[in-house]
Amino acid sequence: MSENNAPQAKRSTPQLGRRSMLIGGAGVAATLGGIMPAAAAPGNGKSGHANPGGPSDKSARAVVEHSYRPAYHFSVPDNWKNDPQRPVFVDGEYLYYYLYNEDYLAGGPGTSWRLATTTDHVSFVDRGVAIPKFSNDNGDCWSGCVVVDHEDTAGYGAGTLVALVTQAPEGRQAQYLWYSRDKGRTFAPGGDEPVLPNPGVHDFRDPKVFWDETRGRWFMANAEGQRLAFYSSPNLRDWTYVADFPRDDLGLLECPDLFRMRADDGTDHWVLGVSANAKARDLPATYAYWTGEFDGASFTPDADEPEWLDRGFDFYGAVTYEGHDDDGQPDPELRHAIGWANFWDYPHNAPSFVTDGYNGDDMIVRDVRLIRDGGRYVLVSQPTSALRGYATATHRLGNVSLSGNKDLDIRSRAFELTCTLDWNPAKPPGNIGFELCRAPGGGRHVAAGAVIGDGFTYVNRRPTFNPGNGGESQVPFDSATGELEVRILVDHASVEFFVGNGRVVHSHRVFPLAGDDGIRLFVHDGEAVYRDLTIRELAVG
Repeated sequence: MSENNAPQAKRSTPQLGRRSMLIGGAGVAATLGGIMPAAAAPGNGKSGHANPGGPSDKSARAVVEHSYRPAYHFSVPDNWKNDPQRPVFVDGEYLYYYLYNEDYLAGGPGTSWRLATTTDHVSFVDRGVAIPKFSNDNGDCWSGCVVVDHEDTAGYGAGTLVALVTQAPEGRQAQYLWYSRDKGRTFAPGGDEPVLPNPGVHDFRDPKVFWDETRGRWFMANAEGQRLAFYSSPNLRDWTYVADFPRDDLGLLECPDLFRMRADDGTDHWVLGVSANAKARDLPATYAYWTGEFDGASFTPDADEPEWLDRGFDFYGAVTYEGHDDDGQPDPELRHAIGWANFWDYPHNAPSFVTDGYNGDDMIVRDVRLIRDGGRYVLVSQPTSALRGYATATHRLGNVSLSGNKDLDIRSRAFELTCTLDWNPAKPPGNIGFELCRAPGGGRHVAAGAVIGDGFTYVNRRPTFNPGNGGESQVPFDSATGELEVRILVDHASVEFFVGNGRVVHSHRVFPLAGDDGIRLFVHDGEAVYRDLTIRELAVG
């Protein structure tokens, strides 16, 4: 087993305050190897290019010889993005809002809501800022959600889009109402007073609202430190506390999620999700969730310990949203998920603001389904199905038998790799996997694979440039079956490792150099077969 691919012990990282980090960020001078700082143009928020694959007008003067702009993942046109907001389906397209700071490169604080639209969850069209920051005396807009008020409960007209948004005048977080009558392109404040005032707590944010059809009222989950509080309302304006969900062992709770979903056995279940930092317990800091029962007020989980939608280091602030069939009807068996490709331990350690004039990517949108697995229900996810339509070249390598190392002739910085790893359970190899983003000399790379004897899958980003102290994620798996289906997405600044049916996913930010585009297969201490090995180069043009 080579030293670079040897699994490493995981390290805990101190938890940092989220909002204290969101105050500009161009003060970090990121230089990697021969990458030199450039005169990146600060954005003015009017770029018309949000599709991944090329620098925006705002960053036209950045150094493009070495670009971290993703080829097929969503990225902000310029400057900064962080939290995704739950997309909403309107007139055949999904409206995706996210927190955006057009003054990031200049060091200015605050976030607005910027809009991009998509019909397939892969290709996005930028629509500009929908809620400018500092639009009123209540300060900039933080996370929240948008709903379609079909029944005109709020009084702005049937079909009006209503946003419940956290603002914090004088540092006091509360929930405010905004509304849109132009199909979500712009929003106006629905008054200067909060619709859900702060009762006197420090953390009081990220409202997530849905229509409770059974009871004919709106329901809200709100993040309040180490608990989620639940509220109901007839009109999106007047909210009544009904219950809470306390949790004191997962760190600060943010960006809650609550939805009903149909499992693969035809039964319906409720799912409560939240972004949590459980590093103190050697658990992820991504999207935790529980399946359980919801009675219109309280949520009762099926199990005390949460499951995790991602076991890597960079899938924070994630949201899920309804999937729809070809006729535009909600599909009860399908949701989509999108997560911020970053974390608050190192939000500004991204050299893309030097090379490309921006800092803010998302991990790939996923198709999420609920399955019964050994007496419990769990979410499984795969890259959204439309991604296969963006292949620019396909390399079908068939079955590759291996003992030792094999360097592929294919070199790419943006691709999908699929295969089934196959070995003899009676004579298993030690470590089997891939060196991705491999330097020509072989030193720098990202290792992804499985240690068969110890029974865990992993992604080790230590051998390449990476943003934080956390270098390797490890998740147990059943190695006695003798096979493991894998799907790996590599883009200019990310690696995502989907294991098996997608119950386990490792998502990581990485920053390889421009020439680090090699792929090596390795099997240490034994033999294995890479069955149906296929590589698809990907790009959104």
